[in-house]
Amino acid sequence: MERRRCGWVTSDPLYVRYHDEEWGVPVHDDRRHYEFMVLESAQAGLSWLTILRKREGYRRAFAGFDPERVACFDEADVERLMQDASIVRNRRKIVAAIENARAMLRVQKEHGSFDAFIWSFVGGKTRQNRWATLQEVPPSTAESTALADALKQRGFRFLGPVVCYAHMQACGLVNDHTTDCFRYKAVSRASRR
Repeated sequence: MERRRCGWVTSDPLYVRYHDEEWGVPVHDDRRHYEFMVLESAQAGLSWLTILRKREGYRRAFAGFDPERVACFDEADVERLMQDASIVRNRRKIVAAIENARAMLRVQKEHGSFDAFIWSFVGGKTRQNRWATLQEVPPSTAESTALADALKQRGFRFLGPVVCYAHMQACGLVNDHTTDCFRYKAVSRASRR
């Protein structure tokens, strides 16, 4: 019997694996948060599948998504990355990824970890939504707008309410698997641990 998945999942094996194994699983690691921030910012205006296909390129180009190392990147690194066909070669997105690494380090200093900071926007636990259809899922929420504002105040770039909500979905701050998706209950259980 075919498993039911969220309506946004295509038949591409990379997309299926991402949905089935990662999307919505609670993240509590600052490097993983940084990875998703870089990828979600890069995705603006593009398909998520395009970014998933470039993920390994991003991993190499951005020092394994180590914010401490990326925060040290300079203009020569920006120029190097602009020549790297394994990532999206958009100067604003590249510069934002570097600036966001520096901003993340400031948040870590202020709050002990980026994870503690971001999870505070949902009261420290996954918000369990109950969407029956993909059409019910909002593109942003009051929480993602508040998060975007707080990030902007701390120097983050290229992270508006929609990108922040995508981050909240991907990193399990909200469970936005539709209720008919086979992952809904598993993610709900994982978020209670």
